Amino acid sequence: MAERGQLPPPAKRLCCRPGYGPGCRPGQRAGGGGGPGGGALCAGPSSAAGAAASSSSLGLLPLGKTQSPESLLDIAARRVAEKWPFQRVEERFERIPEPVQRRIVYWSFPRSEREICMYSSFNTGADDPGGAAAVSSSSAVSAAGGAGTAPGGAAEAAADESRLPFRRGIALLDGGCVDNVLQVGFHLSGTVTEPAMQSEPETVCNVAISFDRCKITSVTCSCGNKDIFYCAHVVALSLYRIRKPDQVKLHLPISETLFQMNRDQLQKFVQYLITVHHTEVLPTAQKLADEILSQNSEINQVHGAPDPTAGASIDDENCWHLDEEQVQEQVKIFLSQGGYHGSGKQLNLLFAKVREMLKMRDSNGARMLTLITEQFMADPRLALWRQQGTAMTDKYRQLWDELDSSNRPHRTVFTRAIEACDLHWQDSHLQHIISSDLYTNYCYHDDTENSLFDSHGWPLWHEHVPTACARVDALRSHGYPREALRLAIAIVNTLRRQQQKQLEMFRAQKKELLHKGVTSITNLEGWVGHPLDPIGTLFSSLMEACRVDDESFHGFSDFMENMGQCKSLEYQHLPAHKFLEEGESYLTLAVEVALIGLGQQRIMPDGLYAQEKVCRNEEQLISKLQEIELDDTLVKIFRKQAVFLLEAGPYSGLGEVIHRESVPMHTFAKYLFTSLLPHDAELAYKTALRAMRLLVLESTAPSGDMSRPHHIASVVPNRYPRWFTLSHIESQQCELASTMLTAAKGDVRRLETVLESIQKNIHSSSHIFKLAQDAFKIATLMDSLPDITLLKVSLELGLQVMRMTLSTLNWRRREMVRWLVTCATEVGVYALDSIMQNWFTLFTPTEATSIVATTVMSNSTIVRLHLDCHQQEKLAGSARTLALQCAMKDPQNCALSALTLCEKDHIAFETAYQIVLDAATTGMSYSQLFTIARYMEHRGYPMRAYKLATLAMTHLNLSYNQDTHPAINDVLWACALSHSLGKNELAAIIPLVVKSVKCATVLSDILRRCTLTTPGMVGLHGRRNSGKLMSLDKAPLRQLLDATIGAYINTTHSRLTHISPRHYSEFIEFLSKARETFLMAHDGHIQFTQFIDNLKQIYKGKKKLMMLVRERFG
Repeated sequence: MAERGQLPPPAKRLCCRPGYGPGCRPGQRAGGGGGPGGGALCAGPSSAAGAAASSSSLGLLPLGKTQSPESLLDIAARRVAEKWPFQRVEERFERIPEPVQRRIVYWSFPRSEREICMYSSFNTGADDPGGAAAVSSSSAVSAAGGAGTAPGGAAEAAADESRLPFRRGIALLDGGCVDNVLQVGFHLSGTVTEPAMQSEPETVCNVAISFDRCKITSVTCSCGNKDIFYCAHVVALSLYRIRKPDQVKLHLPISETLFQMNRDQLQKFVQYLITVHHTEVLPTAQKLADEILSQNSEINQVHGAPDPTAGASIDDENCWHLDEEQVQEQVKIFLSQGGYHGSGKQLNLLFAKVREMLKMRDSNGARMLTLITEQFMADPRLALWRQQGTAMTDKYRQLWDELDSSNRPHRTVFTRAIEACDLHWQDSHLQHIISSDLYTNYCYHDDTENSLFDSHGWPLWHEHVPTACARVDALRSHGYPREALRLAIAIVNTLRRQQQKQLEMFRAQKKELLHKGVTSITNLEGWVGHPLDPIGTLFSSLMEACRVDDESFHGFSDFMENMGQCKSLEYQHLPAHKFLEEGESYLTLAVEVALIGLGQQRIMPDGLYAQEKVCRNEEQLISKLQEIELDDTLVKIFRKQAVFLLEAGPYSGLGEVIHRESVPMHTFAKYLFTSLLPHDAELAYKTALRAMRLLVLESTAPSGDMSRPHHIASVVPNRYPRWFTLSHIESQQCELASTMLTAAKGDVRRLETVLESIQKNIHSSSHIFKLAQDAFKIATLMDSLPDITLLKVSLELGLQVMRMTLSTLNWRRREMVRWLVTCATEVGVYALDSIMQNWFTLFTPTEATSIVATTVMSNSTIVRLHLDCHQQEKLAGSARTLALQCAMKDPQNCALSALTLCEKDHIAFETAYQIVLDAATTGMSYSQLFTIARYMEHRGYPMRAYKLATLAMTHLNLSYNQDTHPAINDVLWACALSHSLGKNELAAIIPLVVKSVKCATVLSDILRRCTLTTPGMVGLHGRRNSGKLMSLDKAPLRQLLDATIGAYINTTHSRLTHISPRHYSEFIEFLSKARETFLMAHDGHIQFTQFIDNLKQIYKGKKKLMMLVRERFG
């Protein structure tokens, strides 16, 4: 028998054996059997039945197999082992036969692998939001078999499911790596051999496990792993005991064995134990011996002695082993990673583990949640960030602000937490709802808003919807699925009743509300995107109830198949519940409540995180709905809800009048549209067209929108509220429109309606352009003839984009213009003619000439349109008219294009040329004029080219140091053109050159070119002249020579003002070029000598430079 000592024991509890029968010799226990130290295999005398029962309980019994009935001993022992601490068993019965003890000890080890997996990996089922294969940084360490923590390994471990501790444990077990397994009472030990790796030798790990009432209460492993969950070695040993119980030798607790020994045997036992482990235990053994021999020692005041194998005491808490210190350490590591993108996912996985534990009614779930929360609150950065105003993520900042915002009018995290503390379950109506399927009141006739039963007598539950759904989630999370389902059905029936009441109420006030054109928003706090996810909770609860394989899902074989992957679930209409209408099922109820929640009119919340959550939750819920195959029953639900949403006024996001800041319905409407289209096209289009609006971008807001006091500033006309997700919302609006355009192909009336909706509601040019492109692609599919109506829609949208972006900067503008011309070409010649006639409302002059008109007059366009001569000429006439209009409006950028487009029409060409001449004196630059002049020469108009070149020269100014100016080539070309035309033309342009060009090297280059050939070498009619070379002593070259010499003199003085020694050699070369020019004059030698002498006199202070000048020039 065991008695509890007064002092805290180092082991489980204190054990002693008083009270033996008078007929028993020393060393023999009454009712006992077997010799000293006798052991048996775990299966014992009832091993077959026990193993069969174990297999049956796990759902592993092969089909067609039979099993022996379980003995009463095993039935009783299994129940006792589950519920009673072993100390209570010993205290309750004075004499316990050894076979009974053995069966209790045998059945006390965990029998299900599900819990082993739960404590050695993250969430493994389809409910895991983060993916089943994801593991924490600490799990990565476990998988690698190393000690310590390594946060950086999370991503690598998550990518390889085989590295999960549970999977690795199975691999070690299957590989025969588990050995020396021994069970002594409530203690299991063994060795697990890690095979040698490429870089690591083979290692042997010693594993010890204590257990109590089918739960592992402590684990130790010599691998040194520090982690939240069990290492692979603990997993391997545990699974060995579960799968191979007949191969594990079982002994009773060591205190039982010791009691069977006499004094000599005890002394021999102790001495051998000390001898084998003398280096480890000798000091401790001597200390204990001294205390035992001392009568007044503390150890002698305690009755009994500790036994680590004797099982649990009455006061011991019965829970699975959880390393609390490691939980705190891991959370601290995640928090310290700051902005690291993986840390948030890891924390979510921890919370998912909490939920998994709670669902299995494991008390560690609540404990783990407490530890995580405490670590969050203990993070010193919270207060520091708040004081310093350091930038935090939007999520943390919003959370912190809401915790500290007692004067804000809306519900905060803090107020929700306070309310949660006040929640209770003592309400009798609530108790009846969750506890019974038969709770009805058919005589109940109260039809008020908060009545307890509906007209069918079915129970209703009126409470703040997110709070009510939180109750459902709590019931599910804590392993009460049936109770959660009952409450979920009551809540959904309540919502449906409220929906009907709201519709009736709106119909009674419809005329008045529509006349005012206002809406009072009924839900500042939406259900989709709410922190408690009420709609998602109801949907999941109901969907779980209608899984085809719901029962088998709990079997362990299915559980193993689903390790690391989500099940491919199928759903069916299970037989109707008592509180459902005829023909309804859990599936229809789940779909309907999802549609109710998605269609609810609600205000867009404040803050980036909250707004992103609204979008994300909506898309997640729709994604789940899309997995369900619609049948006739579900289509009826869709029709019913679509009609309600269209007619429900302020209670619906698809009502006729909505709040300006109401959450848009584009994503939801797209799903409704695609679902209803095959069954009720009229309703589908009506729903989608109603959802196209985006009032937050409208320029003004109705006065009734002032119903939200703390949002008054956001509804002032022309002032947008802070919608951080606006770009995403606009893209969803675009997707809805594109879906309708695609579906409406071939239907003229619907296409016109959709086009009108797009033009009215979409405010982004880029999205309208995308829709135009989409419509164009759909209309011109290769496998069918072009849809002319859809092409016209595409063109209309393109024209709208042109008008919207005409006066704004848009980097895609040229792409848009080119695309529009392509689209107009596909529509037909009349479309091209129309955009050219109205070019000034669509294009800039440059776009109209360089892209539109040029493309229209190209050969490819003519071929594409199959135009005859008359049509070609008409189109070309429109293009020339456009070109001349553009040249008049913007001659700088359009004159050259106009000349090019008009060159085949003499009158138009002359008009364009005159426009150039008129603009040359005022608005055109020398580069533009030079470009047009070169074009004229290339087209065979040298005199016109000369005229334009002289005009260009009047705008040019080259200073002395601009010897690399881009216009130099144009100047040389102009002089060469003048020289080729004749002496008079050259004489006329040289004064312009002298006036405009001050760069000596350029002037000397022109001078040399003019002296090499006779002017007019190529006359106006191509005839070569045979005149003499021009003299440098006479005009016009004398003027050019003097200007060149003067330019060299001025440039020399300018360069000498700031010259440095490193430029001396370059300067000497410059003077050498100057001398060549000086010598071209008949008195050039004298002039250059005088010039050098002046330099020596003026710059005599630059001795080194002047010495170089003397050496070169004397």
